[in-house]
Amino acid sequence: MWETVNKTARAWLLCAGVYGFLSVAIGAFAAHGLESSLDAMRLGWIETGARYQALHALALVGVALLQGLAGARIVRPLVVAGVGFAVGGLLFPGGLYLAALLGWTFLIPVVPVGGGAFLVGWLALAWTAIASKR
Repeated sequence: MWETVNKTARAWLLCAGVYGFLSVAIGAFAAHGLESSLDAMRLGWIETGARYQALHALALVGVALLQGLAGARIVRPLVVAGVGFAVGGLLFPGGLYLAALLGWTFLIPVVPVGGGAFLVGWLALAWTAIASKR
């Protein structure tokens, strides 16, 4: 089966696996190892980052499956969705994690940029459905 799945689908699946792993690992580390050393606001940042990263890891699995169904044909809106979810999955939780764990609050402005990338991803996924009817 994997021989027939294109490289783009495998790339989204790899990104989904890494993001899923990170969301669980960082979320668990914060909940079980840092609850006494971080204030509630910083723990909340990590929880929010982990939740959004996990959700968008699953969204990337969906993009990978849809791209896999398309076979060798690259579906541009799916590529845009994948890029949106991948970039958002790096910037949104990454900014929150670094601000919470290292005190790098100067990175907080990248968090909304990541959120914007998530929004682009969701709109592109919707566009995939609209474009597929044509």
